Amino acid sequence: MRIGIVCPYSFDVPGGVQFHVRDLAEHLIGLGHDVRVLAPADDPATLPPFADAAGGVVAVPYNGSVARLSFGPLTAARVRRWVVEGDFDVLHVHEPLSPSTSLLALWAAQRSVVATFHTANLRSRAMQAAHPLLRPSMEKIAARIAVSEDARRTVVEHVGGDAVVIPNGVFTDRFARAARRPEWCGTPQRPVVAFVGRLDEPRKGLGVLCEAVPLVRAAVPGVRFLVAGRGDAEAARAALADPGAVELLGAVDDDAKRSLLASADVYLAPHTGGESFGIVLVEALAAGAAVVASDLGAFRRVLDDGAHGRLFATGDAAGAARALVELLGEADERARLARAGQLAAHRYDWSVVAADVLAVYETVRSGESAHPPGEQRRGAG
Repeated sequence: MRIGIVCPYSFDVPGGVQFHVRDLAEHLIGLGHDVRVLAPADDPATLPPFADAAGGVVAVPYNGSVARLSFGPLTAARVRRWVVEGDFDVLHVHEPLSPSTSLLALWAAQRSVVATFHTANLRSRAMQAAHPLLRPSMEKIAARIAVSEDARRTVVEHVGGDAVVIPNGVFTDRFARAARRPEWCGTPQRPVVAFVGRLDEPRKGLGVLCEAVPLVRAAVPGVRFLVAGRGDAEAARAALADPGAVELLGAVDDDAKRSLLASADVYLAPHTGGESFGIVLVEALAAGAAVVASDLGAFRRVLDDGAHGRLFATGDAAGAARALVELLGEADERARLARAGQLAAHRYDWSVVAADVLAVYETVRSGESAHPPGEQRRGAG
């Protein structure tokens, strides 16, 4: 099958949607499909061989983050040419309402489109206001996919119609086989808590971690917090009341991230909102880390209401500290949660997820409806 996948966000900057598109493309290529990806990029040389640059990037604040998008007449012409010359059996656009390459591809499409919605933004006035203008283009979408129940609810309430829920995928074996780094491994006296996320996005919860550190240290004096992520390290360090226990690792590549998760005793996800799924939780579970997370709906579903990790009230640093102290002091319970979580993570493996995506592709190609009202993938988080 010849498949065109369009990503609205800059492919040369890390992000959840970018990783999803990249990994889906890699898996489909591994299955023998002919796949091309189109995405914004400031530096085309950084793109993988299966990806094409749509144009330069403009940074736009969006959903508690900064989206790096590409728009304008030059980008529109490139996208239109890519769609026409690609002659794809299936055109799959991600975040079709983002004012970037995905929306431009939707406008340019001459046949039915598959669209994946990643965002859970239930109070999006911009989405509501723009929808009447976009309705003619939305009619080209033959199948809607949502990566979570939260994202599906956004589609239902702000876009109309329904969506089949197919979660984000993870190459779980890569995380399960990740090499542990001695310098990141904990001991009974000096256990390790890991965090991965942008330092300058408040919704990632670094502020909650900063508040929790001295509370955990009071009960577990030797604890180490390893923090990985892009952003202003000096500003993050200044926010720490107790910087002695925190090591800022900066941005890490995929291999280092997997090793960090495999090495840590506990992974902390203190996010405060704006999460439609929780891919980093699945990665931590797959790597064999016990997980402590805020009780956002998306996180609760990934952790099966606490069956595969400890939950605490969102934004409650004291609650996060209590959960961490309990797990750090219970090696057997930590090991039990890690085993259960690693097993549960397999449902998000790309071998499972991509099979469901391909089923949607085949349904669209056959001209059948891929999203009857109320139908969704069972067991997806």
